[in-house]
Amino acid sequence: MIDQPTIDRILDAANIVDVVSEFVTLRRRGVNYVGLCPFHSDKTPSFYVSPSKNICKCFACGEGGTAVHFIMKHEQVSYFDALRVLAKKYNIEIQERELTEAEKQVKNDRESMLIVNSFAQKYFSSMLHEHMEGKSIGLRYFVERGFREDIIRKFQLGYSLEQRDALFQEATRSGYRKEFLEKTGLIITYDNGGVADRFRGRVIFPVHTLSGKVVAFGGRILKKDEKTAKYVNSPESEIYHKSNELYGIYFAKQAIVKADRCFLVEGYTDVVSMHQAGIENVVASSGTALTPGQIRLIHRFTNNITVLYDGDAAGIKAALRGIDLLLEEGMNIKVVLLPDGEDPDSFARKQNASQFTEFIQRNETDFIRFKTQLLLDDAAGDPIKRSNLISDIVRTVAIIPNEIARSVYIRECSSMLEIDERVLLNEIVKIVRAKNEKQAGVAPVQEVPATPVPDYPPLPEYMDEGMPFEAPPFPPEGYLPEEAVIQAGQQNHQPFLRRPSPYEVYELALLRYVVRYGESVLYDYTDTETQQNIVIKVAEFIKHSLEEDDLTFLNPMYRQMLESAAAMCPSSGFVSSRYFLSHSNPDVSKLAANLLSDKYQLSKYHTKYREIEEEKDRLESFVLRDLYALKDAYIINRIKDTQQKLKEAQKEKNMDKSIELMKELSNLNAIKSALAKELGERIILKM
Repeated sequence: MIDQPTIDRILDAANIVDVVSEFVTLRRRGVNYVGLCPFHSDKTPSFYVSPSKNICKCFACGEGGTAVHFIMKHEQVSYFDALRVLAKKYNIEIQERELTEAEKQVKNDRESMLIVNSFAQKYFSSMLHEHMEGKSIGLRYFVERGFREDIIRKFQLGYSLEQRDALFQEATRSGYRKEFLEKTGLIITYDNGGVADRFRGRVIFPVHTLSGKVVAFGGRILKKDEKTAKYVNSPESEIYHKSNELYGIYFAKQAIVKADRCFLVEGYTDVVSMHQAGIENVVASSGTALTPGQIRLIHRFTNNITVLYDGDAAGIKAALRGIDLLLEEGMNIKVVLLPDGEDPDSFARKQNASQFTEFIQRNETDFIRFKTQLLLDDAAGDPIKRSNLISDIVRTVAIIPNEIARSVYIRECSSMLEIDERVLLNEIVKIVRAKNEKQAGVAPVQEVPATPVPDYPPLPEYMDEGMPFEAPPFPPEGYLPEEAVIQAGQQNHQPFLRRPSPYEVYELALLRYVVRYGESVLYDYTDTETQQNIVIKVAEFIKHSLEEDDLTFLNPMYRQMLESAAAMCPSSGFVSSRYFLSHSNPDVSKLAANLLSDKYQLSKYHTKYREIEEEKDRLESFVLRDLYALKDAYIINRIKDTQQKLKEAQKEKNMDKSIELMKELSNLNAIKSALAKELGERIILKM
């Protein structure tokens, strides 16, 4: 783990213009720089870089943040790996915590295995291009498959000699230990002490990690031998877990981000041929069903996947389970069935990029529709199979996390399967409810302990407005949990529509002050009774003002950010914007970058009464008004809820309850009037 002082040094040194200009051509525009966004197909410059704030942002696709965020997104690396990239660029030494002896041993073993694999990759490539056997057998095979030399070198393809232990002999002569050759699976050792190269007589496909390190190899036999496996792959090891790797991801990651789509194929040559045809946003599952680890890897780059099938019905059915996992992750899945007799490799060799793309657009089908039709054809005339098919489709639709998408699929499947929509809906509700109950029972949510609130002395008289406000319990009754939403959706025949928090925009407006000015002094005065000097800062005041009325932010991340800033702002040297921009949670730091952006858009309610650039000199007025606005929104919601209860009580002719609710409504309206007066006076002052 990188310590905070080192992170601060890296952020201080990292100049956003220097970092971005390595990847984007920037032109000065006023005090900022602008260029074409590298994260989407940008035709007019929409990617802004602010030297003064040391942040960047695309106002078309929304990507941006600090130099760290830019490197994370562009290079598709983790937060700490991005910090290491910047540290290397600016020659900053990173001091991480010292490892235990066991951890040091594991780390040394991993590094040794990676070094051995790197040597093996270079050895295999040299055999392919320089050795007579490699050129006459291996290189000839690739050329006959139509692979160009630049593509062969790009993917670092190679060849392993027929000689039983050629790699082992060369590696030991070069000083590499047998232990690590065996651990990586490059050699096989026998009980009698004999050694053999695992990939001898095969062409080699190195498997790269996201960062480009070689962790495994795939080898294809060229001889026709029914007793020998066509492909041999590296075994599982400390550096290689097949379920977490995708062939071609290192070469495809930037193309996937730019296209916002990933093509999924089965084999090594499918990927290589598609790259040669100009389609680079493609990865292969290497002949196995997709795993959760592979799906998460794709999901880092895009939400859209197109699966290419070669028409083999048995192979398609075997892959359906992996596609269900993609749906469960909330991804958008399309399927393309290639012409008879074609696989992605052969088809790509006959097409250029535009022809291939045009074919995809004409022939891609939504996965649910594709699966339903496939199983319908298989179950034709068999009631038992048809019943199982319906159950299978229901389970698939039920795992889709997006409620609106789920409702659309229910309607479509009802039509395709010729079954009442309500039957499908009821079954899906049962599955969803059972899943939610299971998750609730296994993994209860742990609340983060709240930061203690300081006991502030009374504010000076000019701050004491005497506004009555007795807040009802929070959150509001109108904010429904998921189970209640599902039930409400059933009653309205609009399944699974979730009601968003009615306070999101108000919370975000207040959080913006916390991020920008959290450590700024809002009040500095002397208490008339104690003669004590009282200093209250922005983050402290917002938190204290909300808690006085038993309120807090409904959004958990906003709430934790407010609590952190309020707890730390009394500390000497604390700068709220710096703290959140360098936060180890990328979601927090990215939100902070957005809130610090000059072009960040608030709701019409807030922008109607002020210009953002003037707010620093009038924080007291703006913070108070937005606090009142949140409370006003809360009261309005309570009034609506109480009015509804009053109607029900009157309908039931319950006079006692009606009188009680009318009193409550009168009290709430009085509070609303006081809040409206406060908001009105602040607006007049602005004018």
